[in-house]
Amino acid sequence: MNAPTDTVVAPGYSPRRTLPLRVEAARQLRRRRTQVVAGVLIALPFVVAIAFAIGGGRADRSAPSIMDVATVSGPNFAITCLFLSAGFLLVLPVALFCGDTVASEAGWSSLRYLLAAPVPRSRLLASKLTVALLFSAAAMVLLPLVALGVGTAAYGWGPLQLPTGGSIAAGESVGRIALITGYVFVSQLVTAALAFWLSTVTDAPLGAVGGAIGLTIVGNILDAITALGDWREFLPAHWAFAWLDALQPQLEWTGMLKGASVSVSFALVLFALAFRGFRTKDIVS
Repeated sequence: MNAPTDTVVAPGYSPRRTLPLRVEAARQLRRRRTQVVAGVLIALPFVVAIAFAIGGGRADRSAPSIMDVATVSGPNFAITCLFLSAGFLLVLPVALFCGDTVASEAGWSSLRYLLAAPVPRSRLLASKLTVALLFSAAAMVLLPLVALGVGTAAYGWGPLQLPTGGSIAAGESVGRIALITGYVFVSQLVTAALAFWLSTVTDAPLGAVGGAIGLTIVGNILDAITALGDWREFLPAHWAFAWLDALQPQLEWTGMLKGASVSVSFALVLFALAFRGFRTKDIVS
């Protein structure tokens, strides 16, 4: 006698109730790597402040820079910390949170048990991606927030002194810092998507994280090759510091809009690849 072909669903089962975001967030929050990342981001502003205290006065340069006005006020110090970390340090938590999320489950041989719970594959990916992006955003906010507090305690609260001259009122400068932080997060979406996609195709978390960081470095190298000309505008790395346009008396949006569109476009394609590939992947770990 043949077995019935109809799918038997347990009473009260709902795919939407499997792997709630709060459960996934609590699991990720308890992990040591999350605590280490938070510790590093909190410690960085203190390290930078100590470095400025040891180094003394401003550097002697023919043209003013962000570093020259770092100790003018708390907002200036926060901008300096973002400038120092946006190129690489802030890439690490994004790659770590998004690249480790699925691959770590496979590495622990717990992925197939999650799917047997049963957690639908799309639901599992959506929950893990949402939490990974939330943790990445929290990392982006944590650094300037701590830096603003440290800078205000060390150098006082005041206007944001612009490197090119002029200043922005202290109240408005908070909005500029928030805008810059938001843009840095959006510009890192391509790294998040790349790490997440790699996390769905490998059982090695370090491979997914390292691959995302490695390709990000390759993008920075390609952007430095001026012979590529206008082709560099298709590289997300080309727009990594477009937020510097926010450090003007009048906001200039062109560079940030272009950078955001490039990053989001690449991210959507990579996220789609992750969901499509994982939907039919043979889970053996």
